[in-house]
Amino acid sequence: MLTNLQIWLYGTISSLIAGLATVIGAIPVLFMKKELNEKSMDFLLGFAAGVMLSATMFSLIVPSLEQGGILITIIGILTGSIVIDLFDRFAPHEHFLKGHEGPEAAKLKKIWLFIIAITLHNFPEGMAVGVSFGGGMISNGISLALAIGLQNIPEGTATAFSLLQANYSKKQSFYWTLLTGLVEPLGGLLGASLVVLMEPLLPFFLSFAAGAMLYVISDEIIPETHSHGNEEIATFSLIIGFLLMMALDVIF
Repeated sequence: MLTNLQIWLYGTISSLIAGLATVIGAIPVLFMKKELNEKSMDFLLGFAAGVMLSATMFSLIVPSLEQGGILITIIGILTGSIVIDLFDRFAPHEHFLKGHEGPEAAKLKKIWLFIIAITLHNFPEGMAVGVSFGGGMISNGISLALAIGLQNIPEGTATAFSLLQANYSKKQSFYWTLLTGLVEPLGGLLGASLVVLMEPLLPFFLSFAAGAMLYVISDEIIPETHSHGNEEIATFSLIIGFLLMMALDVIF
């Protein structure tokens, strides 16, 4: 069992490592001469969505059901998804493919609108990692951190090349992608703090994080991968990512 201090440390450091995995995915942008085509981008994002979906199910929803029961899990999932929906609705942000969402913000540079969008995406991931160490569940936390790190690699590639296509230089694309990964330890610290300060509510926080992740997968990633006529390859890459993470979850 982990002490409260260890939960904070494990949750924050693990989410930091998972967030920095985006850098691995961004490295090709510095060396490749050609931009990634839409089919490759949709494959990468589909794979990331599959990994996220598997991690959400086996590392968040299942433990929440086991510890808190069906009612708490349902309430947590609904609450998490509603909270992210509200942020998505009222925070101005710009998706690389879907375009602008939320209220207009003419004074903000477009790059900051991109950063807000990625923050809305990455913060729940970091929070999920932090929460997953609650109750001293070190194996569960490591498994989820591995999942988030794994899906951040292709996601980092997609982000870096999307920035490149938005007329940012290779170095700018790399460094902005690195910055987006650093959002996750902030979420990790918050998640770990919540379960340390309010440990009896751990099942709720687990399912809350699951709801936030499910919202991101369904509202952002899947629609973007299905908007270029590459639905089949995006679907099978999602299934591959889901199965790979399921196997890793069993192994670890």
